[in-house]
Amino acid sequence: MRIRTKIGAALLAAGAAVAFSAWAGGEKVVFPANYDKGVLYSVTDRYDTKQYRELYASKEVVDAARAGKPIPNGAVLTMVVSKAVVDDKGNPVKDANDRFKKGDLVFYAVMEKRGGWGAEYPADMRNGEWEYQTFQPDKTVNEKANLKSCFTCHKPHDKQDFVISLAKLNATFPSAKATAKTGPGTVAIAEFLFGPEKIEVAKGGKVTWTNTDDSPHQVTVQGSNVRSGVMLRGQSETLTFNDAGTFDYICGLHPNMKGKIEVK
Repeated sequence: MRIRTKIGAALLAAGAAVAFSAWAGGEKVVFPANYDKGVLYSVTDRYDTKQYRELYASKEVVDAARAGKPIPNGAVLTMVVSKAVVDDKGNPVKDANDRFKKGDLVFYAVMEKRGGWGAEYPADMRNGEWEYQTFQPDKTVNEKANLKSCFTCHKPHDKQDFVISLAKLNATFPSAKATAKTGPGTVAIAEFLFGPEKIEVAKGGKVTWTNTDDSPHQVTVQGSNVRSGVMLRGQSETLTFNDAGTFDYICGLHPNMKGKIEVK
């Protein structure tokens, strides 16, 4: 496993950010006024950010996805992000269904697909024909939004048309609850945390992650191109570490989730 230096990665990221500003096309996306007349196809409790997130799509888009068809041009996916209600200790309050209680609206995130969109982007950045935009609670554009991060986050998911929530959209997300596994070389993913956060293995050792959350996760080793597949609830992924060293990793979908592997 070859790990790119942090300095090199930072320089590459800085260069990409400068170049990307010339191509950003978020102005093409307008606020979807009737998003809530569509289908609420996913609700997620974000333990890492203490947020309550709802995902909407039109019935036509949902029907196409659940019929196994490609997501059609004209599709608009809207994520409504709200704060979770918290108690006096800052912990999210849950309802009778063990889900977060919805608090104040924070922002909207929208991704829209149109024929011919995205042609101006370089191949290492383009997300097919999707564009992204974020909006303030008053539905105006968030001028300070880093749209590059949207492209970067969705880019590895080209095999599912860059839609991270596809398993929820097409109703293939596992419904059964998952149990965390324990033992040497094993990491459980629960409530948007890696447990244990730090793990040690010998050279040539394997580490297996199992997702127990009602949200997909993906292990991404920082400073490298090494990443696991996307894990839905109950699914596991294994990576082998042949070189000695310390490897920091994050969830490729939720960068606030962090872990560390020491290979000796």
